[in-house]
Amino acid sequence: MSTSSAASLRAELATGYRVDDRNDLHVIDEAWCRREAAPRLARAAALAAEPEVRAAAHADARALAAALGAWPASIAPLYAAMGRGEVDGLTVPAVNVRGLSYETAAALFEAALATDAGAFIFEIARTEIGYTDQPPAEFVAVILCAAVAAGYRGPVFVQGDHVQVRPSAYAEDPERELAAVEALIAEEIAAGFYNIDVDTSTLVDLSQPTLDAQQRLNYALAARLTARIRALEPEGVSVSVGGEIGEVGTANSTVDEFEAYMAGYARELERLAPGAVGISKISVQTGTSHGGVPLADGSVANVQLDFGVLESIGGRARGTYGLSGAVQHGASTLPAELFHRFPASCCSEIHLATGFQNLVFGHPDFPAELLAAIDRHLHDARGAERKPGDSDQQFVYKLRKKAWGPFKRQLWDLPADLRATLRAALREQFVFLMRQLGAAGSGALVRSCVHAPRSSRQPAPAGRESRG
Repeated sequence: MSTSSAASLRAELATGYRVDDRNDLHVIDEAWCRREAAPRLARAAALAAEPEVRAAAHADARALAAALGAWPASIAPLYAAMGRGEVDGLTVPAVNVRGLSYETAAALFEAALATDAGAFIFEIARTEIGYTDQPPAEFVAVILCAAVAAGYRGPVFVQGDHVQVRPSAYAEDPERELAAVEALIAEEIAAGFYNIDVDTSTLVDLSQPTLDAQQRLNYALAARLTARIRALEPEGVSVSVGGEIGEVGTANSTVDEFEAYMAGYARELERLAPGAVGISKISVQTGTSHGGVPLADGSVANVQLDFGVLESIGGRARGTYGLSGAVQHGASTLPAELFHRFPASCCSEIHLATGFQNLVFGHPDFPAELLAAIDRHLHDARGAERKPGDSDQQFVYKLRKKAWGPFKRQLWDLPADLRATLRAALREQFVFLMRQLGAAGSGALVRSCVHAPRSSRQPAPAGRESRG
């Protein structure tokens, strides 16, 4: 599809739907929309050259999905039920969608339909938005198009992962860095991100003499950002907010750190926004790292994950504070035989990213010449990021995530049969995870907790523009 205006885009899709003078969308042919309009809209949302066309695709994707029964939602009601002890034995998979986004999202929806799952999250981190070239409005539009194509009906949980305060930027100019984070939060909420993980754990200072002092910047800024989220959320939506006490890849978290964080956070939030709803979950460090630890030959080292951290902090979070539990990061490269243990460990959510990237780039059918071009690009453009002593395999393993943006169009342009093959491989992995994590069969539970808004037809903002 090559269009130069919103009118021409809609003219090409007029077999399936029309948009009237009041900007309301009317479905004409549902089957055609699911088969033809959804993939065309997704591609326009991500790659159209004209900002006007991308903006129209973003808006139409949200409106079409809503008309066909899928809408952006907050998972907060489900997490509140966990905190009340009404739901147990469930760990919600949160999948970072870095690239091949339409196929990845469609595979996850198809896996959900195959397992009757409703509890699953699509997410993207602050850093990933940049290096994958996926602005929030585009990200939501592509995911909703995949929901339409898959025939999925129900709430769609989209999350801002690691909405993070960068320590170096904060040290240089605290207010400028916080303003940047708050601007991102506003953009994400406007786009349909109704789940946001505030990550100020980067500012924990373990050199301080008391736990309160160590966590002070962390809880104070988390409260400030929570108050900002509450001021921005749409009517009828309570955004699910996550906090974090241990930066992934550092020392394991403790119950005492969690207690210090929660006490300070509660004080600060009440001061800034009296009566405001606080966090629904807490991210902790258990011994993992993002993407795993690559060895010199490119394989991933075994990790000593401490399930006791999840059980102790997650149990305290539920029993004392009514939170859903603890959140596990950096888990996609863990051994398959560990995943069934998370639902029994007070782990309410698990974040998964690099394992799916490895599946795509390591698939035997992935074009060898494209993979070689990606690796050459990384050596040329990212060589300065190479750590002393890293082998070529270690360097490439760590940096491949930063190839999604520069190779965005080439990946969208992969042959249809190859995209279908990769989608099937992803779907198989998602089905496995749904079953291991207790998400299979959660569809009725989610539908009982999370209800469609009175009007799920909400215009999507243009937001920042993709360079695709």
